[in-house]
Amino acid sequence: MPAVPVPIDDPADPRVADFRDLHAGDRPAGRERGTGPVIVEGVPAVQRLLASPYRVRSVLGVPGRLAELDLPEGVAAYEMDKWVLSELIGFRLTRGVLASADRRPADDVDALLAGPDPAAPRRLAVLEALNDAENLGSIARSAVALGVDGLLLDPRCADPLYRRAVRVSMGHVLALPFAVLADWPGGLARLHDAGYLTVALTPAPDAVDLADVDPRAHPRTAVLLGAEGPGLTPEAQAAARVRARIPMRAGVDSLGVAAAAAVAFAALR
Repeated sequence: MPAVPVPIDDPADPRVADFRDLHAGDRPAGRERGTGPVIVEGVPAVQRLLASPYRVRSVLGVPGRLAELDLPEGVAAYEMDKWVLSELIGFRLTRGVLASADRRPADDVDALLAGPDPAAPRRLAVLEALNDAENLGSIARSAVALGVDGLLLDPRCADPLYRRAVRVSMGHVLALPFAVLADWPGGLARLHDAGYLTVALTPAPDAVDLADVDPRAHPRTAVLLGAEGPGLTPEAQAAARVRARIPMRAGVDSLGVAAAAAVAFAALR
């Protein structure tokens, strides 16, 4: 039997506290980064949340939109007028529905590197200082679409479960395992020990053409991507096995990191 939404008309109601003042972040003031609930926006993304391993805490939407979700029995569901909902969250929600979920801890690095089958081909995206949540979300969406198996983040990266990252990924980031490589970039040696070819993307003219990196010869590949603007540090590039560039027309020096990631993921399938 599907869950029956409970109407709420008071933005101060404690049952919807997970969604209060979201314009300021995903957690109340004073709470440590990366400790608040996972916030998911929009019907398709919430459907992906329901299919993910994350435990749903509650779902909130305007009348009519929750019916599109066919929420299972036992999920706490609430309905709220769109103006009251806007007052609660701090901005006008165009997607009509929100959900909150308990966080899951980051994966163990060695478990992420091995994967379910240590003998199987595997591809990872490795991100350095990528502190823009929307770029991270876009990369996660491309990763899932183009067969990348997980994200490996350096300690300066944005939170992949931050609301804006989840929103831009359309909820796909919830299906993508991720781990944090605390020792950066020295920890990249762990990827080499696990059989990965590490490919650092750079527009530098002395880098090899990305098309010359044959994925059939390297069943385990990890693509390194740096932050928008500065790109990968020299130290990260030096730690990688290969430095590769995406060939472009003269006069264009680089792509945005999210676009570059999608090109690399497709090229190294």
